[in-house]
Amino acid sequence: MKQRITTGVIAGIAFMILLYLGTYWFTGLIVVLSLIGFDEFLRMNGLKSYKLTALFGYIGTTMLTIPWNFGGLQLAGSMERLIWLFLFLLLCATVVSKNKVTIDHIAMMFIGMVYIGFGFHYMIETRMMDNGLFWTLLIFICIWATDSGAYFTGSAIGKHPLWPTISPKKSIEGAVGGTVISIIIAVCFSLAYPDRLSWQQAIWLGLMIAIVGQMGDLVQSAYKRVKGIKDTGAILPGHGGVLDRVDSWIIVFPMVHLLSLIPGA
Repeated sequence: MKQRITTGVIAGIAFMILLYLGTYWFTGLIVVLSLIGFDEFLRMNGLKSYKLTALFGYIGTTMLTIPWNFGGLQLAGSMERLIWLFLFLLLCATVVSKNKVTIDHIAMMFIGMVYIGFGFHYMIETRMMDNGLFWTLLIFICIWATDSGAYFTGSAIGKHPLWPTISPKKSIEGAVGGTVISIIIAVCFSLAYPDRLSWQQAIWLGLMIAIVGQMGDLVQSAYKRVKGIKDTGAILPGHGGVLDRVDSWIIVFPMVHLLSLIPGA
């Protein structure tokens, strides 16, 4: 526990500093996290040995993570073009390798590239918006509040399993508690900055972040259960890998933009 707390405090402070600095600093951090996350994904699926296709995956994840208009530059067109380009390159690997790299390998690698690249992309995209620090902090704090609220509520009064075959320790009471805390946090942001977020919008935003975030957590739990592993990596002592820490992030941020839950998204 001591190691877990120490790692969490140090990593949290460093993360918040880079988030505050924004632009290149935060973008650099997120790109690094996306590459580590993709590397963990390859290892979990036994795909590290496919070096050339893995290289395409690393490059594709980076290109999807960085906003295409970053620094005023058009990196490679739209998301759709990038996705199609890297899908084509990965599919070509099945032909060039004479099926040593199979369609199953390509499918899994492509899923990882889009899943991780898209998720991290929208963190940068949110930070680069008008009042980006406000919106990014709001989303992150709601996610963290959901996790903490669910843990403490579940520990105190949790009796009914939420999804025992996927995550036996999670309870319905914990999920509800985490959702309530997320809504309260969002409303507090609204009260502090009513010109940016109405209380009605805050309730809806806090609710969706909590629901989608907890589903992202369950998705990762289901995946690890299939693979028979506890953690996706060991880069963060006491916390596991990058994907263990960002399972909610990489689902919530794209969903917030997809549903246009914040102005300009």
